[in-house]
Amino acid sequence: MSAGTLPRLVATDLDGTLLNSSRAITPRTRQALQAARAAGAEIVFVTARPPRAVRALAAEAGVTGVAICSNGAIVYDLAADEIVTSRLLDRTAANTVAQALAAALPGIGLAIETGRGVLAEVAYTRRLVEDLAYLREVSSVFDGDDPIVKLLAQSHTSTADEMVAAVVARVEGLAEVTHSGGTGLLEISAPGVTKASTLDVLCREWGIAPGEVVAFGDMPNDLAVLSYAGAGYAMANAHHLVLAATERRTLSNDEDGVAAVLEKLYG
Repeated sequence: MSAGTLPRLVATDLDGTLLNSSRAITPRTRQALQAARAAGAEIVFVTARPPRAVRALAAEAGVTGVAICSNGAIVYDLAADEIVTSRLLDRTAANTVAQALAAALPGIGLAIETGRGVLAEVAYTRRLVEDLAYLREVSSVFDGDDPIVKLLAQSHTSTADEMVAAVVARVEGLAEVTHSGGTGLLEISAPGVTKASTLDVLCREWGIAPGEVVAFGDMPNDLAVLSYAGAGYAMANAHHLVLAATERRTLSNDEDGVAAVLEKLYG
């Protein structure tokens, strides 16, 4: 991004980045987003969250258009409440990945995001209050023919970093493996599906170059976007791998770190 040129697109993660620790958007952050929009920038949420967990936040923030959800597997139209595109994990590949996970991490529980809901096995004990209305318990996530937007694996004995290290070589070429900070939680998508690959598709459609993008993130699933953007900022509270790989820094999510950068860029 050349000096004096305003970014044409703001790509921001939500949890641990745009949202504070209370999972809220502060007035300062809302105002900074509005200033960026007034200057002509596109605002795109780029998140691990499913569509159902994004729409209300976008309305609160005054953000319209589309959001990239489920780590890049979904492009979601905020106004229409419609999934525009979805990039699914093949069921056969997902089953092979699940067997590799079970061999490397005995006792794991599995769940899948379908785009509109969650199917969870008994061993997958992660129950978010906001998910309960959309969650169905199943004996196996592979029993039906529901679309697999994201395969989720939960361990009660290993950290997410340990889980990635244990399985990434075993599933190479079959799936993308990452995490977004959930305790003992892996997030698995189709090969090539990342936040950055989907953002690149949007940018090409809109005629926006990577150098015209400013991005913000805090977790390993944000690394691809931070590398893709002309200016990628790690939050002060970011995961150690993100801090090590990202040159630019901003304040923490509890200090309105995204707003601090946007205010300098857009006034």
